Amino acid sequence: MKLLFSEQKSDYDNYQFPYAIWAVPEAGETPADIFNAGFLPSSRNLDRFYLCRQVRVNLAKFKPSSENRRILRKGGGINVELVPRAKFDYTPERRQFFKTYADIKFGKDVMTFERLDALFAAPIISHLLVFTDAEKGGEIGVATLYLEGKALAFYYYAFYDLNYYARNLGMFMMTSAAALFAGRGCKQLYLGTCYSASALYKTQFAGAEFFNGFRWSDDLAELKFIIKRDKGELRQHLLETDAYREEFYQGDLAKMADASEFRVKVK
Repeated sequence: MKLLFSEQKSDYDNYQFPYAIWAVPEAGETPADIFNAGFLPSSRNLDRFYLCRQVRVNLAKFKPSSENRRILRKGGGINVELVPRAKFDYTPERRQFFKTYADIKFGKDVMTFERLDALFAAPIISHLLVFTDAEKGGEIGVATLYLEGKALAFYYYAFYDLNYYARNLGMFMMTSAAALFAGRGCKQLYLGTCYSASALYKTQFAGAEFFNGFRWSDDLAELKFIIKRDKGELRQHLLETDAYREEFYQGDLAKMADASEFRVKVK
C-alpha cells in the first residue's frame, strides 16, 4: 500500500504536529490486507482507507459468553439470512425504512437519500444480513457487510426497528453476526471505530482486539486507558506518555517498535 499523510491542526506550544494517515491499495493487494494493517475504508469504492482506533474480533477465539447468550435468547424467534447484494431488492419501502432510522439515530438528513442510495450502490456492500420476526413475518433489521472470502467480514451500517429496543435488537444483530461468521470459519469480524466509552459494547466478544496505532492489542485495559486519557487536556502524544508506556509496555520503546505493523525500507 501507499501511505499519504494529511496534515491536521498543529499545537506548536506542545510540539504536536498530527497527521491523518491514508492508505491507497497497490496492485495485488486486497481490502483484507489494508484492514489487517489497521485501516478502515474512507471511500465506499474501497480505493482509500484511513488509520484509526478500531475494533475487530479474532473469530478463532470467539466463544459466546454468558452475556452473548443472554442477548441471543432475547432475540429468540428472530431469523437471520445472509443475502448477496445482487439478490437484495433495494425497494422504496426499505429505502424509506433506512432513512427513517438514520434520521432518528444520526440526526435529520445527516444521511440524505442521495447518500443512502450511493451507499447501497457501492462496492463496500457485498452482502447483507436480513433479520425477520418469525412470529409477525416482517423484516425488522438489515446490516450491511463487506465480505472477502474467509479473510474478513466488515459489519458496516445496521438499520433496525427501534420498537424492538427492549429485545436489544441492535446488539442481537451484531452478536448474531459474530456467531454466524465464526461458524463459517471467517478469520476476522471488523466492527468499526472505538473512540468513546459508549462504543465499548463492540468489545464484549471473546477475541476482541483494537488497533492502537502501531499494533492490534487484546488488552482492553489499554483501550480504556486511552479513552479515559482522551477526556483530559493532552499536551503529549500517546507514545510520549510515561504512564501509558510504563503500564502497558514496561517503558520499553524498542518493544513497541518491534510490535509495529509498519516497516519502511530505505531504497
